[in-house]
Amino acid sequence: MPLQILLCMVELNLPPFDYKVTKIAGKPHIFDVIRRKYLLITPEEWVRQHVLHWLIGHHQYPKSLIRTESGLQYNQLAKRTDILVYDRSGAPFLLVECKAVHIPLTDAVLDQAIRYNAVLKAPYLLISNGLEHLLFEIKEGEANALEIIPPFV
Repeated sequence: MPLQILLCMVELNLPPFDYKVTKIAGKPHIFDVIRRKYLLITPEEWVRQHVLHWLIGHHQYPKSLIRTESGLQYNQLAKRTDILVYDRSGAPFLLVECKAVHIPLTDAVLDQAIRYNAVLKAPYLLISNGLEHLLFEIKEGEANALEIIPPFV
């Protein structure tokens, strides 16, 4: 594999999972269990796939209620959410914003997730760069830090 791809496949602060990697047009791709297809491995995709498997395998979030790279309109701009988990009634439950390992989780990253959530109105936000994970509950327009992932009920 090219060095730049191997560099993005760094060890994360998330449980390992049995990922599937293949080459397509000479470039490594990782299998996405939600979209059921291989995607080019980028530093952000590496984090996104780990977060997905963490939510599904360790927190029992149902695959059928998870969407990745979903589109939304914010201030007349087309944007994409990294991961969006819906509750059993079909309402947004958890919005996840993933960043590459080398991108720190700053207020700007949280602000981006909050802007997207102004449209989606999920009660929970998670931002992660694979090494650090920050979770928030949104109540009355305020983002309050949480210590644990909300159970899916």
